[in-house]
Amino acid sequence: MLAGYILLVEWARALFATVPGFTIAALVLGGAALAITVAGRDTGGAAKLGLGTSRLGLRILGGLTLAIVLLLPAAARASAAPILPASLALAAVAVSIGEELAFRGALYAALEEVGGAPFAIAGSTVAWTVAHALSHPPAFLGAVAAAGLLLGLWRWACRDLVAPIIGHVIADLAL
Repeated sequence: MLAGYILLVEWARALFATVPGFTIAALVLGGAALAITVAGRDTGGAAKLGLGTSRLGLRILGGLTLAIVLLLPAAARASAAPILPASLALAAVAVSIGEELAFRGALYAALEEVGGAPFAIAGSTVAWTVAHALSHPPAFLGAVAAAGLLLGLWRWACRDLVAPIIGHVIADLAL
C-alpha cells in the first residue's frame, strides 16, 4: 500500500510538472507528499530511519562522496552547463528530500521488516525506477536504477539516510 501511494504521488507529480505554470508547485507539493510517508507510519524513530545525529560529519562526507558518484554520468556529458534552471532549485531540493524519505526511508523500512535487507534494497530500487518511468526517458532508466541501487546499498551498509539525501540533492541540483 505504501509503495502504491509513493508511485501515485511520483506519477501525479511528473504529470502535473508538464503543465505550463504548474512545474514548481508540482515539484514542491510532490516532495512534501512524499516526505509525509515517514510521518504516516511507525518507523521506529529517527535513528532507525538513518536520520540520527551520531557521526554526522562522516555522514555528510558520505553524502558528498555519493554526490560525486551520482554525478559521474554528467561529467561525461559534452556540455558542462547545468540543465536545471535556477528557478527550479528549491523544487529540486524538495523532491530530492521527499524521494529519499519515501524510498530509502519509509518504504525501505517497511520492506526490511517484511523480507530483510536484500528485499528492501531490491524493492525500493524497483519502485524508485518505476516511479521515474514517466519523468525520465527510457534510455535513462538504467542510470536511475543504478542510482537507486547505490543509494539503497548505502542505506543498508551504513544504516544512514543523511548521506543519500545529501547526495541526491546535490545530484538533482547539478543535473
